[in-house]
Amino acid sequence: MDLKEFVGKGQESMTVRRVFGEPYVQNGVTLVPAARIRGAVGGGGGDNKTAGHEGEGEGGGLMIAAAPIGVYVIRGEKVTWMPSFDLNRAIWGAQLTAIVALIVYRSWAPNRTKHKAKHGRSRPKAHQHGRRIGGMR
Repeated sequence: MDLKEFVGKGQESMTVRRVFGEPYVQNGVTLVPAARIRGAVGGGGGDNKTAGHEGEGEGGGLMIAAAPIGVYVIRGEKVTWMPSFDLNRAIWGAQLTAIVALIVYRSWAPNRTKHKAKHGRSRPKAHQHGRRIGGMR
């Protein structure tokens, strides 16, 4: 298979048929599943005509990833969208949020304890800083 054929097959594999699944019909309700399709196709070729070495070649690669995103529910004339819930994505998001919160807390907590040790409280009072009494600070 040459490179142009390979790229053509990659483009054929990323069609609307891959996004919407076969409809399911039961008890007058039709379900049409939908997915997110991502893909990439690429390739290249060349030849080598240096001293003593001759040759040519082509190569390519194809990547397709699909993930369910929801289903269309058709009841009579009414169509509704029901998104799918990705538990793994939710867990990953919660872990990322917790890590960021810990990093922020670690950078904030030492400053708070240093101020507490120096002044005996967590926050300075407004009337003790920046006010002049009798011309002296």
